[in-house]
Amino acid sequence: MSNITTSKLKQTFRATCLLLHIISGLVQSALYPHVSQSVQERMVQKWSVRLLAILCIRLRLSGTVPEAKDQPIMLVANHVSWLDVYSLNSVCPARFVAKSEIRNWPLFGWFSRNVGTLFIERAKRRDTARINQDIGNALTLGDRVSVFPEGTTGDGTKLQHFHASLLQPAVSVEAILYPVAIRYHDASGEVSKAAVYVNVSLLDSLRQILKQPWIDVELIFSDPIDSRGKNRRELARSTEQAIANALSLPIPHKAPGISSYPPTEQL
Repeated sequence: MSNITTSKLKQTFRATCLLLHIISGLVQSALYPHVSQSVQERMVQKWSVRLLAILCIRLRLSGTVPEAKDQPIMLVANHVSWLDVYSLNSVCPARFVAKSEIRNWPLFGWFSRNVGTLFIERAKRRDTARINQDIGNALTLGDRVSVFPEGTTGDGTKLQHFHASLLQPAVSVEAILYPVAIRYHDASGEVSKAAVYVNVSLLDSLRQILKQPWIDVELIFSDPIDSRGKNRRELARSTEQAIANALSLPIPHKAPGISSYPPTEQL
């Protein structure tokens, strides 16, 4: 982690701004279900952009962000941090598939519920069919949906095996998949450890982030992949390869004897 840190006064100021912003988000999220899809997307994007600004998360964008198409759109990304959701939403608002535990997060849990997050019971195999039906319905209605096929957050230095189960709805509705590679760097230019959300509470994660003068997040959009004529495993390997190439990381190897689903964690 970078040795460069912000002053206590600045950390307190940023924390205060963050709290006020979260409260404003809760108010907006209460209105969210009652406005049009286009207004919803603008609300989510604007709120996410402001959140990144308060946390001094500097966004760098590569590739082409998906535009509205006749075919449904699914974003497929590697997973490093809870910041991934808001980084993606700042440029391409979408509905996310998240572990059910997030419902109980202070403030963020209520916010996530109100903005249409799709929650999965990760410990229940039979919940796969239900969540895939929900994803398919959302795609059919014209919502973009984002998934993290690794099923858990990593430290940003390697990829984990991409599980195929949550990609089945893309096959069913013939969606276009956009692989998105995500990486974070600190003020010294090294891979950011403060952004990583592994074995840490949300509050401790926020403390780590607030100490940093800034964190750079890079979103790399690779060429889209048409799901027509492909199965979910082919899509998992294709998106995995695209993201590995974008990050210059090796393809992960699945350990023998380990079930491909459910993922151990989904944020």
